[in-house]
Amino acid sequence: MGEKKPSLIHVDPRSLKPNPWNTNKVNPENEQKIEESIKRLGVFKPILVRELSDGSLEILGGEHRSMVAARLGMTEVPVLNLGPIPTKKAKEIGLVDNGRYGEDDTLQLSELLKELGDVDDLQSFLPYTASDISSIFTSSSIALDELELPEDDEEIPVLPTTVAAPEFQMMRFKVPIEDVSKLTELIEKTMTKFGFTDADSYTNAGNALVHLLLGRKE
Repeated sequence: MGEKKPSLIHVDPRSLKPNPWNTNKVNPENEQKIEESIKRLGVFKPILVRELSDGSLEILGGEHRSMVAARLGMTEVPVLNLGPIPTKKAKEIGLVDNGRYGEDDTLQLSELLKELGDVDDLQSFLPYTASDISSIFTSSSIALDELELPEDDEEIPVLPTTVAAPEFQMMRFKVPIEDVSKLTELIEKTMTKFGFTDADSYTNAGNALVHLLLGRKE
């Protein structure tokens, strides 16, 4: 008989058993955020479980969502049942489910959050503090794809020669809000004056920035 395929079912969260090895702890503030998110959005991510020998279901991922749903009086939550898998595999799956491999692009995240609401509203149900969201909101970037080439020709530091680098590396950095427009304008002028226009906008702007920085050296 082959291995049982995962199945999506709906069960009472009070019937689910927490596993004894869960290392993911949630403080009261974040548990409140989970509650607010469930009130607002429902339980949209299935709780991950396996079948035990007695037929009961043990939680591998989503224990806190299950607890909050039960506390809110919900009688059904979506559950992904992986079947009677071994304990070692269950532990590995639990770790992967609780882990996070990537990092947010701060600038894209800032734009997304601004579309969704203000700090007070977002921090009530998202896994960020008010200071986290405020910091993200104040992140700014030079809009490289929207740089406008100026008509004037102000004096800009000059390098004797420009050599195209064979390789490039993407870099991200923050600058003070009050300096963004001045730096953007300076890069635009450098791109125009020294012909950094043949590559993509990111490379053009990067070449202009390097030109400016190296051009200031004695």
